[in-house]
Amino acid sequence: MATTYDIPEVLDRREGPSGEVVLRRHGTLLQIIVNGCFLMDTSDGRSERRLVDAALNALDRRAAPAVLIGGLGVGFSLAHAAANPRWGRITVVERERAVIDWHRDGPLAELSREALADSRTEIVEADLIDFVNETSATFDALCLDIDNGPGWTVTEGNDGLYSAAGLASCARTLRPGGVLAVWSAQPSPEFEGSLRNAGFRYVRTEEIPVARGVPDAVHLGVRPG
Repeated sequence: MATTYDIPEVLDRREGPSGEVVLRRHGTLLQIIVNGCFLMDTSDGRSERRLVDAALNALDRRAAPAVLIGGLGVGFSLAHAAANPRWGRITVVERERAVIDWHRDGPLAELSREALADSRTEIVEADLIDFVNETSATFDALCLDIDNGPGWTVTEGNDGLYSAAGLASCARTLRPGGVLAVWSAQPSPEFEGSLRNAGFRYVRTEEIPVARGVPDAVHLGVRPG
């Protein structure tokens, strides 16, 4: 008997700031592909939710902490943050207009509709590196999920975010005692070293088991103060 395979259906394809971005449906899943590189899908979301929870748990008990989420993706991190009344201002920086559109009035709206309607939520269309370099706003937590990890970036220009200069910009954007949380498709001892060298304290990594292969990871560091 011949084996049949589902063929992904392309729902939208656009040229963005760093190349081609595609939304496709594969069975019941929605997938985001950037320049031919799989970025994320709607299959689970455990590690994206852990990213937000780990940052909040690493904070002190300050009231209504402000969080910056780098990357809208399929919306798991935003939706999870908005579902928690402890968070104050929730700012999401996303450079791809297509991704924002898919959430506002496209196939991903079902995942993020309530979060986008939340008065605490603000979506900023910008490159995250430019944003942290230029903003005068400060946050209690930065939750970064724009790549497959510090050593596996979606676009070459993202390398700068994990450099000494990029981490210094992240630290400047954090309030004293604020938390930087970085999602990765695998643990990176090298990046832990980079966080320590950038002056972050209490550096650690939380691992999230996956069905196959190495675990996902959330790297955490606290700005002194």
